[in-house]
Amino acid sequence: MSAGTLRSGARAAADAVDRGALVDDLRWLVRTPSVTGDEALLQVRLADRLEALGLRVEIFHPDPAAIRDDPAWPGEEVPRTALPVVLGRAGRGGGPRLILSGHVDVVPPGEPSTWTVDPWGGEVRDGRLYGRGACDMKGGVSAILAAVRALAATGTLDALAGELIVALVPSEEDGGQGTLAAIRAGATGDLCVIPEPSGLDIVVAHAGAITFRLTVPGRAAHASTRREGVSALDNLGDLVRALEADETRRNGEETDPLMTRIGLPYPTIVGTVSGGAWASTVMDQVVAEGRYGVRLGQSPDAAEAELRGCVDDACAAHPFLRDHPASVEITGARFATASVPADHALPDGLASVAARVTGLRPSLIGVPYGADMRLFVNEGATPCVIFGPGDVRRAHAADEFVPLDDVEACARVLAAWVATALG
Repeated sequence: MSAGTLRSGARAAADAVDRGALVDDLRWLVRTPSVTGDEALLQVRLADRLEALGLRVEIFHPDPAAIRDDPAWPGEEVPRTALPVVLGRAGRGGGPRLILSGHVDVVPPGEPSTWTVDPWGGEVRDGRLYGRGACDMKGGVSAILAAVRALAATGTLDALAGELIVALVPSEEDGGQGTLAAIRAGATGDLCVIPEPSGLDIVVAHAGAITFRLTVPGRAAHASTRREGVSALDNLGDLVRALEADETRRNGEETDPLMTRIGLPYPTIVGTVSGGAWASTVMDQVVAEGRYGVRLGQSPDAAEAELRGCVDDACAAHPFLRDHPASVEITGARFATASVPADHALPDGLASVAARVTGLRPSLIGVPYGADMRLFVNEGATPCVIFGPGDVRRAHAADEFVPLDDVEACARVLAAWVATALG
């Protein structure tokens, strides 16, 4: 498709994206730490910014206890007493409702010595902005702000034939209860785009994940008579090998091309291990925590049953664990899966606009991780895709960065998409 086939209003909105203001926004976003569980300061600043751009803004604080009682509660990994949600609105009812949504929480920066830049500095090098959350997903949030600013600058924001909602949420990194709270507050609509990092491709399907705690017993003995004991660490190793075989089987059974082309759409990992009470004592217990993939179309409960079945079978075949089985506890986040048909009006229309703005039509892809997309689709009955700047391989990593050209391109596409759908 040629670049000249956009409607004039959409073209004007795309061209009105202010790169300088976009970079400034992204820099202060990164410079305002918002580790999961501590997002309140950034949310206040974002509410002020959206209001200055012309949106009607509400910042509200749903009771986390009430969200935990919701049947669709997606879990949490960080204790919290506040859940600040920001909703900005423009336009009017009676027409289509579009949602641009982004999460503001980031993971901790980790070991400082692994960074070559200040994680909270927002430094720009060679067209990239560095810092914790730059890719996941403050680049996407700044693209939303830039798109809204462009829509306001061209007068489109005041003449929408429908409604635009900007939903900025906490707590995505540990499950998504911020988005669930936003949905329960009315942030649902006809179409939704989340500018999470996707390399400017369009995610139409994503896997899910559950987190687990595996408590593995052994039998203590003095180191000098270790053969009288049974090492819980060795037993954990046997269970890890069983989980590896289970991972191979589960991924080998997938047939959907969106997922098979990923290679390993449903990974299993053990991320933490703790155990032992004394250096000269055979370990009598090890506790391991990890992540177990949820297959496309599968519920977290069904994935849990597969995990428990794998551990139970491995214990039953083990000379020690058959009489002293390991226990499995599901902890933390519970990411379900979601998909939107590739021929749905949302990915097709967004891809067409992107092609006209950038000259390149995005691919429609599946990804192996969970996201807030599934809450809009499954709980909000709102078709949703992911389309955003940056490479997810940079997310959560030291020296995290996002290319500024990607952020600008995303903003231009979002502005044109809103203007096309509601112009």
